[in-house]
Amino acid sequence: MIKEPGRARGADDLLERLEQLNHIGIALSQEKDITRLLERILIAAKDITHADGGTLYRMSEDKTLKFEIIRNDTLGIAMGGTTGVEIPFYPIYLFDKDGKPVLTMVAAYAVHEDRSVNIADAYTEEGFDFTGTKNFDKKTGYRSRSFLTMPMKDHEGQIIGVLQLINAKDPRTGEVVAFSDTDQHLAESLASQAAIALTNRLLINHLENLFESFISLINAAIDDKSPYTGGHCQRVPMLTMMLAEAVDNCKVGPLRDFTMTERDRYELKIAGLLHDCGKVTTPVHVVDKATKLQTIFDRVALIDARFEVVKRDAEIALLKSRMEKLAPGRRDVVGDAQLVAGIREVEGDRDFLRRTNIGSEAMKDEDIARVKAIAARYDWRNGEGERASILTEEEVRNLTIRSGTLTAEERQVINHHIEVTIQMLESLPWPRHLKNVPEYAGGHHERMDGKGYPRGLKREQMSVQARCMGIADIFEALTAKDRPYKKGKG
Repeated sequence: MIKEPGRARGADDLLERLEQLNHIGIALSQEKDITRLLERILIAAKDITHADGGTLYRMSEDKTLKFEIIRNDTLGIAMGGTTGVEIPFYPIYLFDKDGKPVLTMVAAYAVHEDRSVNIADAYTEEGFDFTGTKNFDKKTGYRSRSFLTMPMKDHEGQIIGVLQLINAKDPRTGEVVAFSDTDQHLAESLASQAAIALTNRLLINHLENLFESFISLINAAIDDKSPYTGGHCQRVPMLTMMLAEAVDNCKVGPLRDFTMTERDRYELKIAGLLHDCGKVTTPVHVVDKATKLQTIFDRVALIDARFEVVKRDAEIALLKSRMEKLAPGRRDVVGDAQLVAGIREVEGDRDFLRRTNIGSEAMKDEDIARVKAIAARYDWRNGEGERASILTEEEVRNLTIRSGTLTAEERQVINHHIEVTIQMLESLPWPRHLKNVPEYAGGHHERMDGKGYPRGLKREQMSVQARCMGIADIFEALTAKDRPYKKGKG
């Protein structure tokens, strides 16, 4: 049996378009950018149906159809999408002022009736209002004839947009013809695939936004506990990305082969935002310890009060001595100069402890010895009438901190936050493209020489991303101007 040439060409064309539909579906599922995805949907629909033009509408929250993409090959029109050309048309309203469905507009009708509308000739079709189309044709000299309009539905059956194609062309003659049943079936299949791809991408974007908002919530909680760490949580990710981009752009040296994809950048960004999440468990009085004696308040005020008692006793002794000198025959009282010197020594020791409490400079051995000597030299009568040392053992331990304001125990509490961070992040079911977040975030207190914590990793044991984060964290800590215990450098 000899095949008819026309039927053979038709079968070949259908097979070619089915293969094209398959390739389009794969391409749409791989597109991550919403704008490019919408553009590809319309262009693919035009190609597969040999349409001269088309429009893609998206359903808005106020239940209107918003113009997203417009293309027309004959008129050379390209608006919306990646073109950057704004579409000047008003949206299509689905309901009138009385709340009744608008059924005279083809796109609105397709939404309300939830079905495709195939119109052979807009100028002869009855029941629809093509006034806007005809006015457009008058201005441009175009002839809008055949229309194929299809609703796009998500996985829950909700209409999320409308795809409208204009002027099907015979691929052999270029003549404008009606959209065939095959065109409609292929376009409907594409619209279904496109809606699923669009819904998936929107869902992924929503989940990513939710995830990043949750991270911001954690950082806000840390910020609320301590305003001194909130800025840190924002600055370290930015510095980390700047360093990583610099390495990515480096074309010489030992790191010349390091490259980052967009997924790699997103993974590092998330790690940066979460690098201090363990601080939600760190006591605020340790995080904010601005002076050596600070807990809920700066206890140097208590020591001041005790010194006032000691100074008062010395001043009373001075006054008594002066009064006794006035008594007949008394010449063995303590001299004024000795008592005045004692008062000045009390004042000097009190001022020394105040300076020591600040913790901005390293303590020398003689400074530590002087603190201990002061504790042994003075006693005072407490509220219960008992004699006690002017400094408690705990106060001596804090005031003799060699550098900074934290004791060894408090430093361990601070350092523990990175262990909590690692435990928190490693407990999460990370997707494949974020699987390195725990390693990047958990390594920001490691050092290239192996003297960091908590694992004592060396340079070769750390990823480039973790090293960038470690450098960013140290740089931010040194230069930050919002820390309560030191001034920023640089």
